[in-house]
Amino acid sequence: MNGITSVLGIKYPIIQGGMGNISNAVLTAAVSEAGGLGTIGAGTMPAEEVEQIILETKSRTKMPFSVNIALSVSPNVVEILRLTVKHGVKIVTLSAGNPAPFIPKLKEAGIKIITVVASVKQAKKAEAAGADILVAEGYEAAGINSNLETTTLALIPQIVGQVNIPVVAAGGIGDGKGLAAMLALGACGVQMGTRFIATKEAPFHEVYKQKLLQANDHETVIVGRSVGKIRRLLNTPYAGKLLEAEKKGITSEEFAKLTTEDLHKKGALEGNEESGFMNGGQVSGLISDIPTVKELLDRMVIQAKERLRIAETIL
Repeated sequence: MNGITSVLGIKYPIIQGGMGNISNAVLTAAVSEAGGLGTIGAGTMPAEEVEQIILETKSRTKMPFSVNIALSVSPNVVEILRLTVKHGVKIVTLSAGNPAPFIPKLKEAGIKIITVVASVKQAKKAEAAGADILVAEGYEAAGINSNLETTTLALIPQIVGQVNIPVVAAGGIGDGKGLAAMLALGACGVQMGTRFIATKEAPFHEVYKQKLLQANDHETVIVGRSVGKIRRLLNTPYAGKLLEAEKKGITSEEFAKLTTEDLHKKGALEGNEESGFMNGGQVSGLISDIPTVKELLDRMVIQAKERLRIAETIL
């Protein structure tokens, strides 16, 4: 077993990314049942709502899953962390903020810590703070992104060379070729978000899924650069409105109001392209079908092994 499968107690080195307020027990459990690590994204949800998702996930799977807490986004960090301990969650993912103050108590409870980073500096700090696994995310990824805008291809080998704990690659990965490529760069696994949207179990609007199926290689846009809050979205009418608002001049506070999790849900769950947004990574252009989660993961592993064998024959 590789570094993350043994640490996390999972079959495949594939993690589901947190999905904010569209996160749900159905998809989380499906990923864990298929051999990956399902993840509940706490987003800005109240602690009570997160607790219900945790309980439902536990009723659907006995396999490990993670709760992702975006530290600078969630207004309920302490309460949700208490819930992870209360309900015996084995893994917590900390992102969008400094994880150091929270790691000691989680580790006392026997919880494994995954920390999301976007630079070598952040990676070294997270390792020093006690993180067990790093998710290094390039700016190909969907949703909220680092202002550093470093690509996954460049980011992974630099971080792998500077830390001694397992590194998981995120951003721009959606098939076995991507998994093989990241393993070749030194990662111990991959994290995916966008690809899991287009699966049979994912309870998202059909418009969202079809948008991914129809996506070409330039179907995503970056919004928020003008206010230092980078976010990658599918190119929808609402995304166009955001870009127009930025051209005319917009404050950080105004941008935040236009990119709330309620508007995320309107796009992803209601399929409203005019009044809500849909997160989407650059991998969108690679998505051509809607398999079950198990079919996707099994296929990825078979394809990754095949690609690595072919690479060996070339060398």
